[in-house]
Amino acid sequence: MKVGGNFSSFDLSSKGLSLQRKKMDVIAKNIANADATRMENGQPYKRKFMKISEVTNDNKILSTPQSTAKLLTTKKEHIMNPTNNMSVFNKTSKPVNAEILEDSSIGELIFMPNHPDADQNGYVESSNVNIINEMVEMIEATRNYEANLKALNASKEMIKDALEI
Repeated sequence: MKVGGNFSSFDLSSKGLSLQRKKMDVIAKNIANADATRMENGQPYKRKFMKISEVTNDNKILSTPQSTAKLLTTKKEHIMNPTNNMSVFNKTSKPVNAEILEDSSIGELIFMPNHPDADQNGYVESSNVNIINEMVEMIEATRNYEANLKALNASKEMIKDALEI
């Protein structure tokens, strides 16, 4: 949902909520398939991750690290300036591209000669999902989701208080 004008903070928070929800879905799928040694394609499950990129005005994508969005630092223009009528209220957030990629690293090889997925040497390639890393990523995504929700609620409270004046 696109919310603009004086309520651009809602738009920013809703983008953050949406991205973190998608990230949590990807992590949940990784955890659910962590023990899968054979998928539809005959290969073990490969870990998925979300890459978040910023789309610039000329439709170029600025890539960011694996799962974090690039944050801008505070600039003088962000504060209301009477000489050039700039304000935080007329800033628009930039579009963000979130794509789900597959980790191409191989999983651990386990010697299990009686397993149906074992190769000619008796080794089974397991999934490349590390449950501990996935749980850390899940905690991070959950906390980011909560932070965006608190920012959204703070914006609602400020607007509500402004209307009561």
